[in-house]
Amino acid sequence: MRVAPYVFLTPFILSFVIFMILPIVVALYTSFFQVKRSGLGFGGDNDSVFVGFDNYVQAFANSAFMDSFGRVLLFGIVQVPIMLALSLLLALLFDSAVVKAKRFFQLAVFLPYAVPSVVAALIWGFLYQPRVSPIVEGLADLGVSVDFLGPGTVLWSIANVAVWSVTGVNMIILFSALQTVPREMYEAARLDGASEFRMALQIKLPMIYPALLLTTLFSIIGTLQLFNEPMTMRSVTSNISGSYTPNMAIFNATTLGGNINLGSAMAIILGLATFVLSIVVSVATNRKKGKA
Repeated sequence: MRVAPYVFLTPFILSFVIFMILPIVVALYTSFFQVKRSGLGFGGDNDSVFVGFDNYVQAFANSAFMDSFGRVLLFGIVQVPIMLALSLLLALLFDSAVVKAKRFFQLAVFLPYAVPSVVAALIWGFLYQPRVSPIVEGLADLGVSVDFLGPGTVLWSIANVAVWSVTGVNMIILFSALQTVPREMYEAARLDGASEFRMALQIKLPMIYPALLLTTLFSIIGTLQLFNEPMTMRSVTSNISGSYTPNMAIFNATTLGGNINLGSAMAIILGLATFVLSIVVSVATNRKKGKA
């Protein structure tokens, strides 16, 4: 009986170490080296040389890589609040007595999450195309000219794809948290004359705060790791560069550029930025909750 828990935990621990911890260690180790080639490519040696923080200096000096951070931060500042607000609103509606056929509408909202992000980007890429999109043609008939793939709008077109894809799963998380709230609290509030809006604001939201924080942190991490949508939509527009997001810049440096060491340094920087931003948001929200 003492050994049994460790037997059940062993598969997870091994998978976590092999697929999570070990790649981080390898990337960290690789980021301190550079491959020095000799012989002008004619039978020369490729030596791995320790260079300290040179790869990190190159990463920070890479303007395209640093600009990608500003781009995804702007993306997150707009996309994350909109997506969470929609998820919370839908969860509150499904938890209330206002909406009928809840199972059907929950499935309809959740269904886009079941569509792979690459497929979702291809679908929306078609809907953004000026010559074939029914949306663009319909707006043109109304006298509204819009270019969803223009330099100033393509980022928000990607944000729309992300909102469409992940709103449903966050709604499910928040709705599940709402189901754990004791119904006696609602009955007592109604006896005191509280409206549905007041119950949502003063009872439901404080009770599901941990779930709301969890979805916020997941959304922030997903924003910094944005890759599939812009990478797929590069095929339909030239306004998405190879270093449009940090992950795309890492892919560009390692796979296309062949510089594994520089890519490893970029990946470590991205991981640290994600970790620090998640901690800052968590601490800030906990302090705000404590003051409240």
